[in-house]
Order: sequence, then structure tokens, then C-alpha cells
Amino acid sequence: MQTDIDPRNLIGRKAFDRKGAKIGTIDEVYLDDATGVPEWAAIRTGLFSRDAFVPLEPSELVDGTLRVPFERALIKDAPDFGVGRHLSPDQELQLYHHYGLDTSAPPPFPDHDFGNLANTEDP
Repeated sequence: MQTDIDPRNLIGRKAFDRKGAKIGTIDEVYLDDATGVPEWAAIRTGLFSRDAFVPLEPSELVDGTLRVPFERALIKDAPDFGVGRHLSPDQELQLYHHYGLDTSAPPPFPDHDFGNLANTEDP
């Protein structure tokens, strides 16, 4: 998703699934604790329904609406953690698994021995 979008501007926008079916309206946006980047959106799925969490990373903002690349049924079956509270790392992991998204850590930096690079010749 575009990272230059103010998350407050997402609230109140309509959200649609990958087939173009309306999911609902964005109720809240959750930021990543480490980076501050918008990571999840809670979408109000109906008048008496709950909010469904969707990942913002594979989603796109198109013509003022959020396009979520998952089917509506999968979105509505997402784990329900309630809104207005912080998502724990365990809850985020459950959401990643629900959507089949990669949760692996980035590869580690190569292990190099930078010892005496400035003085590579023996004395």
C-alpha cells in the first residue's frame, strides 16, 4: 500500500474485496509498533456486524476506496479482536495466518569478519 497516505484519511472510506464486492467502511487504522506505518484496517462490515481486520500491505487505495485482495467471505471470517484496543503480536500473527501472509523475519545480514581491513598486509 502507499506509505505516504495519512492513516486518518483512510477512516470513513469504503472498502471492496478483490471481486469488487463491498466489504464495508474503514472504522480504524492500526499502525505498526516499530515503524509507525499503517498495517491493519478495521472495516465495519454492516449495521449490526463487527469490524473485520484486513492487512493494508497488499491492499491498494484506488479512486478513494480501499481494494483488499481477498474474498469477502475470508475477510468476514477473520479473527475478531474488537476495535479500539492495541493488537498484540500474537493477535497480529493470527491475522497473518488467517490471510496466508508471510510472517517470516527478513533474512539476517551476512556474517562478515571485517577484522583488519585497513591493514591487510602482514608487518
